Amino acid sequence: MTWWILRRLGQMLIVLFGVVSLAFLLVYAVPADPASTLAGPNASAATIASIHAQLGLDNPLWQQYLGFIGRLLTGDLGTSYVLRETPVFGRIVAALPTTLLVAVGGIIWQIILGVPAGIYAAYRRGSWVDRLVTFLSLIGLSAPPFWLGLLLIYYFAFSWGLFPLNGLGSPVFWYLVLPTFTLGAGGGAWYARMTRTNMIETLDSPFVRMARAKGMPEHVILWRHSFRHIAIPLLTMIGLDFGYFLGGVVIVETVFGLNGIGRLAFDAISNLDTPMIVGTVLFAAIFIVVVNFIVDLLYSVIDPRVRLNS
Repeated sequence: MTWWILRRLGQMLIVLFGVVSLAFLLVYAVPADPASTLAGPNASAATIASIHAQLGLDNPLWQQYLGFIGRLLTGDLGTSYVLRETPVFGRIVAALPTTLLVAVGGIIWQIILGVPAGIYAAYRRGSWVDRLVTFLSLIGLSAPPFWLGLLLIYYFAFSWGLFPLNGLGSPVFWYLVLPTFTLGAGGGAWYARMTRTNMIETLDSPFVRMARAKGMPEHVILWRHSFRHIAIPLLTMIGLDFGYFLGGVVIVETVFGLNGIGRLAFDAISNLDTPMIVGTVLFAAIFIVVVNFIVDLLYSVIDPRVRLNS
């Protein structure tokens, strides 16, 4: 167990270093100049050169990279090019609660919409309920999040006035209904399809037929025995989605005017704000690898046959 944890921590550090390095280099591969973007279209060459000097962009790329890695090892992500004198770390931490609320809400919607529908469709396979769930899942997977978000805003917020248009206010729950539903709708459709497929395979297994032959109640077969066998792939999907959502959901946060990490990353990319871009990418990578690590630990709790040292 101890060796497995140490090995995974080492792998996580290697992944994070690779992600940050790649993000840093890719930003500089973009054929655009952050100083020119900050100075504006009418800036003189002297002004652009001055901004280059202030931001250290006139140094060779390898020198900028080594300086960035050195600061990163001390916990310093630098300051934003656009939000001058604003530490990147502090700005991301300030945006994290909003992203966390959206991520948790999206996961809850995915589970509520997808898992019960998939289980019931599998149990009633071939019925009209099964066909309806399959049809709705196809629609959910096909609907682009930005289109669904704008549709919900137009009808439920603008036309009918049932929910706020954008941003966050009080009560927070009321402001989060539309963005979290937009985030969870597509995932719920995927969860329904995945749960249905896995549940059908489990219900056709020999141990379920044996349990029915012994007269065991259907609800016990369905929830105590069958559901446990689909818990591991379901937990994997939840963990992956949660880590991805914590990294910032750019489309949802932008459409609904939420100042989360995704919106922060979108604005940073638009302004070629290199420290902010790399900082948001680093936080997203941290969330993903940490959540995956926790999911791996939970495998052995759900199914004792899974061994962490395997």
